Amino acid sequence: MTKQSAQNKALQELAGVSYSETTSQSAIDAIKKHRQAKPSTEQLISAILEGNITALSRAITLIESRNKKHSEQSNAIIKGCLPHANKSVRIGITGVPGVGKSTFIESFGKHLSQKGKKIAVLAIDPSSSVTKGSILGDKTRMEDLVKDVNVYIRPSPSGESLGGVARKTRETIILCEAAGFDTILIETVGVGQSETAVHSMVDFFLLLKLAGAGDELQGIKRGIIEMADSIAINKADGDNMRSAKIAKLEFNRAIHLYPKKDSGWTPKVVLCSALHNEGIDVIWDMIDSYVSQTKSNGYFDHRRHEQNKFWLIETIKDQLHADFFNNDLIKKELKIQVELIEAQKTTPFAAADYLLRLKVNL
Repeated sequence: MTKQSAQNKALQELAGVSYSETTSQSAIDAIKKHRQAKPSTEQLISAILEGNITALSRAITLIESRNKKHSEQSNAIIKGCLPHANKSVRIGITGVPGVGKSTFIESFGKHLSQKGKKIAVLAIDPSSSVTKGSILGDKTRMEDLVKDVNVYIRPSPSGESLGGVARKTRETIILCEAAGFDTILIETVGVGQSETAVHSMVDFFLLLKLAGAGDELQGIKRGIIEMADSIAINKADGDNMRSAKIAKLEFNRAIHLYPKKDSGWTPKVVLCSALHNEGIDVIWDMIDSYVSQTKSNGYFDHRRHEQNKFWLIETIKDQLHADFFNNDLIKKELKIQVELIEAQKTTPFAAADYLLRLKVNL
């Protein structure tokens, strides 16, 4: 290749920026040390309590890490932040892909910001079951909201545990509350086990629906409708308005067939258009009314206590599961038992009993 053609290549490796000859070695060392310095646990806690977003993001990254050292530090941070948490309203938002969750959250978030609220949006992004990767594109879909100084958006990969929202999201909520966010919005991946997990960590559960699409088409199961504290029919505008009103009538009839909620709250069906910012204020007023009612009758605090007990049990189950299947001897014996089952020399139940007894005696 000639010298000229090499210079004209589309992709060329450029030399890195070098320090000036006048820069002293001590200054260079100081710069490198500053770049490599990692804040201590105490520094992160202090910064989070001051509302420092960089510190909050660093701490959440530690929570999401599988590194044992990171886990120890994140546990210490959570413990330090816990006394300053539990002062927010936690809202779960679900609905099938295409219902307009991101558009709704942007419109809803802007409305709350204008009312002086500080909002943390925890968007659970689907993880690939093959590559384990996630697109984490929620920030790109909320162009205006991401610029709002009162809003913090944290997309997180769902992973494989309970729809991906279990322990990591619960602990992230604590840190966000400690950082001063008074409204937490949790967006789920769609439909399935994640809805059950989100329902077990929020105060109010909002189900977004589309007009003119039956439950069979949307994939929404009865159980999810039963969990909802409100159903919002989105995209209720223009030519869709007539079908939206019909859908509202049908859902109102259906809701009365479900058992009465322990909270004493009767779920409401509302119309909204996130694209045109219509009905968003009605939804917030409804949530505000729900919080007032459940706090006055004691259900709000009761539900939080029940959720804590639920996640205590779930965490124990997860830890026992991990300890069992990560044990080297169990891994070896499990293979042997599978081969015995395939050879019809034992049953799955006898094999399980053998492996469990083996683990207990280790």
